[in-house]
Amino acid sequence: MLKTLAAQIKEFKRDSILTPVFMILEVLMETLIPFLMASIIDNGVNKGDIHHIYVVGAFMVVAACFSLFAGIMGGKYGARASTGFARNLRKSMFENIQTFSFANIDKYSTAGLVTRMTTDVTNLQNAYQMILRMCTRAPASLICAMAMSFFISPKLASVYLIAVILLGGVLAIIIRFATKYFNEAFPKYDDLNARVQENVSAIRVVKAYVREDHEASTFKKASGNIYKLLVKAENVVVFNAPAMQFTVYTCILLISWVGAKMIVGSGGVLLTTGKLMSLLSYCMTILMNLMMVSMIFVMISMSVASAKRIAEVLEEKPDITN
Repeated sequence: MLKTLAAQIKEFKRDSILTPVFMILEVLMETLIPFLMASIIDNGVNKGDIHHIYVVGAFMVVAACFSLFAGIMGGKYGARASTGFARNLRKSMFENIQTFSFANIDKYSTAGLVTRMTTDVTNLQNAYQMILRMCTRAPASLICAMAMSFFISPKLASVYLIAVILLGGVLAIIIRFATKYFNEAFPKYDDLNARVQENVSAIRVVKAYVREDHEASTFKKASGNIYKLLVKAENVVVFNAPAMQFTVYTCILLISWVGAKMIVGSGGVLLTTGKLMSLLSYCMTILMNLMMVSMIFVMISMSVASAKRIAEVLEEKPDITN
């Protein structure tokens, strides 16, 4: 399946490679900024060194500009790669469908083929863009922020480590239940498209036999099935935000409390005010990217079913050959 889908990247391989490169560059610059801020507070503000503030502030502006440039370029190449990938998928599927016999059409149904060329390709396009951008950015940012936190203060960074493990377990449970509902929802799109196709192609028959109310109720039932499954999935995913917020603010309180004791107790030897500020910044970075990773897994899990359905059409051989 992966080999079949990867073959459709074709002329967009360069864009697919450049996207994660720019994402990693953006992460490196963003990770550097809180560290430079700590230097400004400790060596500039506390000591009254204006020159140091100007110099390090200039470095922060340069880092921010590089981060902005990398983010823009990553978005540009990521969008080009994902939309191009989707275009090639639709083109290859359409060309292969033209060779199908009636037996092939009956195997998949017209509504099923329409769903694969529209909804399934869109899901795969979004997932591919997430893989190129967020799937590179989030883990890299998580690792870099965690490494910088341990470099500044291993004792306080252990709070992040415990929080990441606990939050990761909660997110794994959420992903498991949400994925089940999302996978059940996709086959329902075939029923919805079948209702639309029947109504459009046989609109005269529907009107002649006064079947408008019946067709409206069947369409409402098909769309209602999708609605119910997606609502169930979203009701599970919505727990992401409360779990994330609870973990973030708990970490902030613990770090502020323990960090303040370390600053006062050691007279700034074990920890300084600037380093504490940078640790709080890394706290938000670590936990936000952990939640982002969870959403990436949800998106990828959703797209696996779509990827299988698309690969089936691409690998299908016509029953009748010349």
